Amino acid sequence: MLTSVRNLLLATTFAGAVFAAVPAAAQDATTGEVTTGEVTVSANAAIVSEYRFRGVDYSGGDIAVQGGIDVAHSSGIYFGTWGSSLDEDTVGYGHTELDLFGGWSGEVSPGVSLDVGGIYYIYPNAPEGDYDYVEAYASAGFTFGPGDVSVGIAYAPEQASLGDQDNIYVFGDVGVGIPNTPVTLAAHAGYTDGYNTYTNDGQAWDWSVGADYALSENVSVGGAYVGAEGDYAPGAYNFTDDTVVFSLSASF
Repeated sequence: MLTSVRNLLLATTFAGAVFAAVPAAAQDATTGEVTTGEVTVSANAAIVSEYRFRGVDYSGGDIAVQGGIDVAHSSGIYFGTWGSSLDEDTVGYGHTELDLFGGWSGEVSPGVSLDVGGIYYIYPNAPEGDYDYVEAYASAGFTFGPGDVSVGIAYAPEQASLGDQDNIYVFGDVGVGIPNTPVTLAAHAGYTDGYNTYTNDGQAWDWSVGADYALSENVSVGGAYVGAEGDYAPGAYNFTDDTVVFSLSASF
């Protein structure tokens, strides 16, 4: 989580400020995670060739800069923030997305984990009007050998920013690490019913298939074929056109 600060520079700066504020902290030399007592603080940053949210283009086909901060307690409780640059001319939400999230995750039996929480999507530079909204989510993960499968649901209740409608999103993800290689394969499918679609009936599927290559313990490159259903008038900008998205990401 789908999980900040407004660009790569601020992500690095803010992470350093958080780490400095943690007393008697131990920092992992490979991942950069900072742990003190029962609390772990980590950060992430990425440059992507295009920002796709559930298959929908939010960056107008342009490069996006993203990053986030996560704070987790050994009890399973966590909170954090994540952000991305947007294309304000095509999306209409301004040039920044900032997400605040919190919840609980943990293993409930060997190889089975749960994750429940909520997200507040904020568009601080959006034009006048209602754009921000909240969403609750829950997912279950299953690990088997080098692979894992997760299924989940997210629900945004009726709110002014969603045209006084609600939105349901159900999804599934599969990831498999190829043994003795730095390569991980991943596939995703999701189904939206509600406001957040570009279809005439308010229902849409999205999908992606890709691979990630670990350059080091905390730096990786990746590529994914991404798309979603959408209905468009001739000549209209296609926010859901299939594309290949490339990424360079790091964790700290």
